Amino acid sequence: MATDGVPGEAATAHDEPVHYDYDLMVIGSGPGGQKAAIAAAKLGHKVAIVERRHMMGGVSVNTGTIPSKTLREAVMYLTGMAQREVYGASYRVKADITIEDLFARTQHVIGRETEVIRAQLLRNHVDVLGGTGSFVDAHTIAVLEDDGSRRTQFTARFVVIATGSKPHRPDSVQFDERTVLDSDGLLHLEKVPNSLVVVGAGIIGIEYASMFAALGTRVTVIDKRPAMLEMCDPEVAESLKFHLRDLSVSFRFGEEVAGVDSNTHGTVTRLASGKRIAADAVMYSAGRQGQTDALNLEAAGLSADSRGRIAVDDDYRTQVPNIFAVGDVIGFPALAATSMDQGRLAAYRAFDEPARELASVQPIGIYTIP
Repeated sequence: MATDGVPGEAATAHDEPVHYDYDLMVIGSGPGGQKAAIAAAKLGHKVAIVERRHMMGGVSVNTGTIPSKTLREAVMYLTGMAQREVYGASYRVKADITIEDLFARTQHVIGRETEVIRAQLLRNHVDVLGGTGSFVDAHTIAVLEDDGSRRTQFTARFVVIATGSKPHRPDSVQFDERTVLDSDGLLHLEKVPNSLVVVGAGIIGIEYASMFAALGTRVTVIDKRPAMLEMCDPEVAESLKFHLRDLSVSFRFGEEVAGVDSNTHGTVTRLASGKRIAADAVMYSAGRQGQTDALNLEAAGLSADSRGRIAVDDDYRTQVPNIFAVGDVIGFPALAATSMDQGRLAAYRAFDEPARELASVQPIGIYTIP
């Protein structure tokens, strides 16, 4: 191992040791980034993590896993579904459930989780650099403060990219953040819609479809594929579909969306078959896109594919030997639990520490109602 931390010839006696500000810099504070930073810090290395101040905890805490699961629990409680086995099918905690009722608990949980993460990083002596990170070269990261007032450069022997993902937005759809939304925008609805079209029958689409159906929203799920949740056992998916139909969810498989028209009264979803579906709102769940646009990957000798994903080897090392990538930004399975293990493994591999490999088969949890 050379003194700069990349595979190659060992330094000679005449070589000057290279000095870096940090042994490891992590861009992104989601599950993968957190665990990479903490693993390296526990090995005794100097570590920093770069994150925008309002996004501590990454997508998982702020717009993804934690908000959606907290929202599900709020729906289960307020609709009375969690207690109906005891009190009967008509039991309901609150007759008219508002968006404020649903999201009050969500914001509380996000705040608590953010503080837990900050405390954990502080306890492990990880420096938190507030701002947006981008590459100047393979060993240099520029951090632009959130208000754009200052840009500071730091050097690191190793870098872990853990910037996560965002909802993919097809170019053919005009998102107005009011009636045509993605899964992030759904967390900012002004009221519970009476009707909702969900485009995409993957995990995120079906989770939100079930939650709003439990609230009494008339939900229509559209997908050009022949079935929902194709990664699941067909019997499990078919059983879930049966229960969702009990909640008045309609399914239109084998249908492709040609476009969405919106106005002050709601939306009309136009299908390629010529059918039209009116609804108060449309949620697009068309997969995820790696958040690599702001990284200036070219400066480090890296590139991403059309979905913003970075290619890595079995050690989560990119084509640039001192740079690793973990979590959603490398694609499937894009789960919080696997991202945590990927982050730890990347840190161990960077510093030549022994570590157990990830199991070839990983569990997947889908949080629907029921």
